[in-house]
Amino acid sequence: MNANLVFVAAKRILLMVPVVLLTLYAGDYTWFRLRMDRSNWGPAFGTVQFYLATRTKNGGEEIFYDQPQKETCARSLFPQLDYRPCWYVRKETIRVVR
Repeated sequence: MNANLVFVAAKRILLMVPVVLLTLYAGDYTWFRLRMDRSNWGPAFGTVQFYLATRTKNGGEEIFYDQPQKETCARSLFPQLDYRPCWYVRKETIRVVR
């Protein structure tokens, strides 16, 4: 009987995870679109400056600080309208070109 309770609880959890994720995404998308339409709610987009780098033959990296690049990002939890979220873009300010 105890194994049956564990199975039922696991089944409920597995059914709730997609529902919670879809609800989070729908709320994030709605909030993002509202910020796009109403400029007094704050900007929906941001920009992040990053630098390009290449690998050298000895295994190091050469960073091109004289050529800063900018990427437009979405101020949201999830990617919206083909823009990556700003919190994710800020994690990678030096991008290695392969």
